[in-house]
Amino acid sequence: MSKKKAKTTSGTIALNKKARHDYFLEDKTEAGVALTGWEVKALRAGKCQLLDSFIDFHRGEAWLTGALITPLQQASTHMVTEPRRPRKLLLHKRELERLEQKIQAKGYTCVCTALYWKGPYVKAEIALAKGKQSHDKRNTAKDRDWAKQKERIMKHSVR
Repeated sequence: MSKKKAKTTSGTIALNKKARHDYFLEDKTEAGVALTGWEVKALRAGKCQLLDSFIDFHRGEAWLTGALITPLQQASTHMVTEPRRPRKLLLHKRELERLEQKIQAKGYTCVCTALYWKGPYVKAEIALAKGKQSHDKRNTAKDRDWAKQKERIMKHSVR
């Protein structure tokens, strides 16, 4: 009998939690990512960080910049690998134009919030983001804490 590997229930490769902390995320879009073979293998091993990544628009194309995909030891011995190279995002022309128009508005940027598997393909969740100020971050933390307290109160009052 051959033993099969247990598939993970979540297709998430990497999350950008700092983006949720630093920005108000408004409009989310799914985009494909053009990768090389060693990058796909590294993603399957979970060697990816989106901490300082953002979306750059250049000549009518969208590029994922600043994402770190650490090469596996096997690939880095016989290939020239560049862990932080810009990776092309695959979007329809209308989606690209819509995002570029919104970014031209004051205070908006485009960030990658997640990388995940969708079938055999790697998809990136990109969001239109507006920067938070320090008082906004404090308000978000207060709201989160209050929601946790409400849950605790409701849980104990039901019993």
